[in-house]
Amino acid sequence: MALDPDTFAALIETVRRYVAERLRPLEAQVEADDAVPEAVVAEMRAMGLFGLSIAEDYGGLGLTMAEEARVAIEMGRTTPAFRSTFGTNVGIGSQGLVLAGTPEQKAQWLPGIASGEIITSFALTEPAVGSDSGAVTARAVRDGDVYRLSGTKRYITNADRADLFTVMARTGEESGGRGVSAFLVPRDLAGVSIGEPERKMGQKGARVADVHLDAVAVPVANRLGAEGEGFKIAMRVLDRGRLHIAAVCVGVAERLIADCVAYAGERRQFGKPIAEHQLIQAMIADSKTEALAARALVLATAAAKDAGDDVVLESAAAKYFASEMVGRVADRAVQIYGGAGYIADYGIERLYRDVRLFRLYEGTSQIQQLIIARETLKRGG
Repeated sequence: MALDPDTFAALIETVRRYVAERLRPLEAQVEADDAVPEAVVAEMRAMGLFGLSIAEDYGGLGLTMAEEARVAIEMGRTTPAFRSTFGTNVGIGSQGLVLAGTPEQKAQWLPGIASGEIITSFALTEPAVGSDSGAVTARAVRDGDVYRLSGTKRYITNADRADLFTVMARTGEESGGRGVSAFLVPRDLAGVSIGEPERKMGQKGARVADVHLDAVAVPVANRLGAEGEGFKIAMRVLDRGRLHIAAVCVGVAERLIADCVAYAGERRQFGKPIAEHQLIQAMIADSKTEALAARALVLATAAAKDAGDDVVLESAAAKYFASEMVGRVADRAVQIYGGAGYIADYGIERLYRDVRLFRLYEGTSQIQQLIIARETLKRGG
């Protein structure tokens, strides 16, 4: 159920001011430390950001997808690390439980997820399994009242902070995704270990690491759905996650455009502000047009999802277009700033590096193209 308009408007204004006044001044620190300050994490908990998508019955805000997308756009106006801090709780780390969990599982875990006391993570990718996500090799062998999970998961967001993992592991011999099941795996179970956080090109502070599972005894009661339903659950989770990421891309693009407009108004060349030069205006015009198109696609798709429509195609299209769009906007921003765009002090080069990842995670651009083509052919146009 949507919030009443006044309450939602107040939430958006609060997030907008928090981003501008609190988070943006910390961007250089997060980049240098490769970590979000714990004080900020505590503030986000108090604001309810960890429970944006969790139903009010479990202590969350219960936002609709359209409302969640609006918040994600606002959070996109600062370094992605801040959004990533609570992003797994809102999206891929919790939505398997929301979509397929039993009442008992939801009652056990969702209140802590909504409050941010429990940090979640989504463990699908493996060293040899990326875009071909149905080729999971991690194994889950039934042994009485438990499954024994073994395998390694790679590039897992928030793994070093997570208390609860949604893990995809193979329980059957069927090929592809048909033999994959989903499990809720608490971090404190014997046999769970976490690798060192990876050093990345960008998105510093949004930590990723390997998750190692060594014959971890996971209660049968922690399985999500029936055996063999894990891949289906994962794909539904990713549909929502892709739309959320698309919204973040819109926010980053809008921030870059605003920065470019401000800089172009101040920087002078040939006796006038560069904003008065038509080739600079052309880059700003292209960026603004593409950002508007991405925003419209994201919000329309979110509204359709809230209405119960099948948005597999539209979510893939939103993620594909928005992630490619923000890459082009970031590239133009470096060009508009010129040499200053290549210097760390201005922050443009950091965002240029940050946005590159959007075209890779939660399905590469090429995977989105395959989904869009498949769904278009299925629908007959």
